[in-house]
Amino acid sequence: MYRFEIQTSNQHQLINITQQVQEALRRLEIEQGTALVYVPHTTAGITINESADPSVEKDIIKDLKRLAPHSQDYYEHFEGNSAAHTMTSLVGSSVTVLVREGKLLMGRWQGIFLCEFDGPRTRTVMVSS
Repeated sequence: MYRFEIQTSNQHQLINITQQVQEALRRLEIEQGTALVYVPHTTAGITINESADPSVEKDIIKDLKRLAPHSQDYYEHFEGNSAAHTMTSLVGSSVTVLVREGKLLMGRWQGIFLCEFDGPRTRTVMVSS
């Protein structure tokens, strides 16, 4: 398993980590099979989506904020970050990507994103085969 950290800078943001995951494959010497990309956090997720147009990242965050508004009078979680937990549940905490000849097999426009929902924070990303 390979681990790396990402420092986020905003409460909500998507950070393209495709290159870091590709580097993890190289270090792990994964040539064929699958790569599991996982975050061990309850208020951060991992997703695959378009990486060519940064407005897609902004639109995803806007939709998630609409689905899980930051402040609701029915929230009971004492830390005040219930929306971040909900967003993480919607997005998920891992993705699995096929690997061939040491390269991630992804679509032309796809990227792997760390999704921050309760930042800024330092987040750990784990990659394994």
